[in-house]
Amino acid sequence: MSNYRTPLKNVKGLGSAKEGTSHFWAQRVTAIALVPLVLWLGFSVAALPGMDYVAIREWLSQPFNAIVMILFMIAGFYHARLGLQVVIEDYIGPHGPRTAAIIAVNFAAAALGVTGVFSVLRIALAS
Repeated sequence: MSNYRTPLKNVKGLGSAKEGTSHFWAQRVTAIALVPLVLWLGFSVAALPGMDYVAIREWLSQPFNAIVMILFMIAGFYHARLGLQVVIEDYIGPHGPRTAAIIAVNFAAAALGVTGVFSVLRIALAS
């Protein structure tokens, strides 16, 4: 059998990270989960009698709507994080800036997700 690894690849030890499949499936599963969640959000908001602050707050204070909104935000921010990571890995060449950008995206997604969940819980539990 012939060895297709170059001498440079042998020295660096670069090869498959064995993580591509799980990343691929996580992105596909969150995309599938977001389809009914986005449809629910669109139809629910469109069915509201008014689009003022009070109507939205009252709608979001209902337990079912609050739970589904939290699921929507968790799936949405996780899906966005996965997608942005792929874009960063594809278009940022040097290792240092790429790693820094991925870390920044992870922190931003986590911070925005926690803020969103906290906001929904605050509205839902205040009623």
